Amino acid sequence: MVRPDTSGEMTPLGVWPGSAYPLGATYDGAGTNFAVFSEVAERVELCLLDPGGGEHRIPLDEVDGHIWHAYLPTVAPGQRYGFRVHGPWDPERGLRCDGAKFLLDPYGKAFDGAFTPGPELHAYGADTFGHTMTGVVVNPYFDWAGDRAPRHPYHETVLYEAHVKGLTMTHPAVPPAQRGTYAGIAHPAIVEHLRSLGVTAIELMPVHQFLHDRILLDRGLRNYWGYNSFGYLAPHREYACDPRPEAAVTEFKTMVRALHSAGIEVILDVVYNHTAEGNEFGPTIGLRGLDNAAYYRLCDGDPAHYMDYTGTGNSLDVRHPHTLQLIMDSLRYWVLEMHVDGFRFDLAATLARELHDVHRLSTFFDLVQQDPVLSRVKLIAEPWDVGAGGYQIGNFPGLWTEWNGRYRDTVRDYWRGEPATLGEFASRFTGSSDLYEATGRRPGASINFVTAHDGFTLRDLVSYDRKHNHANGEDGRDGEEHNRSWNCGIEGPTDDPDVSALRDRQSRNMIATLALSQGTPMLLHGDEFGRTQHGNNNTYCQDSPLTWVDWAAAQKNAELLEFTRAAFALRRAHPVFRRRRFFDGRGAGDITWFTPGGTEMTTADWDTGFARSLAVLLNGDAIAEPGPRGERVRDDSFLLCFNAHSAALDFAVPGPEFGAQWTVALDCSTPTGYSGVSYPAAATVTVPGHCLLVARRTEFTPISR
Repeated sequence: MVRPDTSGEMTPLGVWPGSAYPLGATYDGAGTNFAVFSEVAERVELCLLDPGGGEHRIPLDEVDGHIWHAYLPTVAPGQRYGFRVHGPWDPERGLRCDGAKFLLDPYGKAFDGAFTPGPELHAYGADTFGHTMTGVVVNPYFDWAGDRAPRHPYHETVLYEAHVKGLTMTHPAVPPAQRGTYAGIAHPAIVEHLRSLGVTAIELMPVHQFLHDRILLDRGLRNYWGYNSFGYLAPHREYACDPRPEAAVTEFKTMVRALHSAGIEVILDVVYNHTAEGNEFGPTIGLRGLDNAAYYRLCDGDPAHYMDYTGTGNSLDVRHPHTLQLIMDSLRYWVLEMHVDGFRFDLAATLARELHDVHRLSTFFDLVQQDPVLSRVKLIAEPWDVGAGGYQIGNFPGLWTEWNGRYRDTVRDYWRGEPATLGEFASRFTGSSDLYEATGRRPGASINFVTAHDGFTLRDLVSYDRKHNHANGEDGRDGEEHNRSWNCGIEGPTDDPDVSALRDRQSRNMIATLALSQGTPMLLHGDEFGRTQHGNNNTYCQDSPLTWVDWAAAQKNAELLEFTRAAFALRRAHPVFRRRRFFDGRGAGDITWFTPGGTEMTTADWDTGFARSLAVLLNGDAIAEPGPRGERVRDDSFLLCFNAHSAALDFAVPGPEFGAQWTVALDCSTPTGYSGVSYPAAATVTVPGHCLLVARRTEFTPISR
């Protein structure tokens, strides 16, 4: 911070012109450059806090291209700051400048303090100093100790969606002070758990600095998920165990370094579609007061109101160059300075809205395509928003992968026995070429998932037919109504052994399907050992044991954890389950679909609406794509028998032309997946109802007696 004089008050020794670039507060080892954009401002003040909490305002007299800037040679890391923007207040024209508002830096890299409830953040002319957070100047220097990005290709990637706080809050091996923090994620116990599952990338739910909505706080709730960002360059300070706000940056970097050393990439769930300021009734904390009409998408012909493609009150205006710059600068900062490996874009279709429609090659995607930094990291789209025409699955550009919602829906429907799902299930299982091949993408473009943070956990998916969201305080109105779930006969907890066994088997079916499908699998934290949210499918506001991963369940459901490890180990060991290219399926012999009776599937078989079972042969001798050094890739062949019927079915093992003997590699009817049973060619294997059985082709060697 600014060096104090002997009286303890701040004494800036001078204000230099500084530079319009980079935006934000940038410490260079001697002093700090401040730069902020506002095209509408008539006057901008930099506000520095002294050690006693007083405010000192410094006029920013230098303006280049609407960037207001100054360099203060005495300002050091730890200095608290903000801005005041004086200009027109005319909401009917979309102008909302208010010099009474203490505004946060959109390029702030750390924040301190808290937002206090009250009318000040909302009312024009009410001074918000003391009612809002402040920016904090950070020290950018960090010893990365030779850190290198793992750079796993998509076909070798296993994603694990996790919440920083939720994953670590109850783990007994994590010290209490580190639970719920970046340091907790980096703890060896957490890292080893991820490695044991075969996870290659952790996808963290939002860690950009976010705001807890007042409406939630009034109900005793919190914005747990964090989809309410306002600081796109700052790690959320509540997730740091070090109480110094600027230390959150160092702690986050330390976490990334630890995960990289274990070969695990870090993917951030980012929310560039809207901010925490909401609609015209929301708080003024940053962008609204800096330049409302530049940063936000306002209604055509009615700029007093906001276009809302997100369901949160506002949408960022990605048509404006400075809004695009903020997004791009933020992304590059997290890659270059924080060493993250990629991003999952929340409601990514909003970023493609040039006018009202979604355009696949909008300006934002053009910028990413040509960017030498961002074009080399993992880019994952949530390919929809809530606006008209917002469902854009399969329509993103070639560099992008997508959360495949059709995979989720189809796998759920198939295993709960919905009719007429065989063809769709086969498409999703083999990588969804119908969605991605036309854009030149590979199977890895399909981010396959059965569950995610939004909706039921895997355990709840097999335990509840209906959502149970009353704890959210919205009388059950919130959350998805159509979950494609099945409670296996009884709603919620039960002591019925048959229902419990069926639920366990259904959980294993979906984990195995996810692990062995072509594409990039994503696990939801805790699903590997049966985490439950007791039927709540919209826990965005529940910061409590309801949402925290209960690590006691890892002992209680140790067999499911062992099964999950085995399923993903099978994927990892065999390239036939993680091909780089789509199956040919046109005489190449790389894949063959069979009826349970052993005949190859015909058009009539695919169209039989009541059929719920089929088998597929994956030929490890017919993998067309070469390995990383150009070598031929050969693997074992596998027979997968899918039975979604309630009753057991006999499946015909292929004849000797396909292999002499088949040994069970994974059996979803057993708690840990192991059985070791072998079958000769042309034999019959009985697959229990609601069960997936995986057999590996092996040589037949008679046993001498």
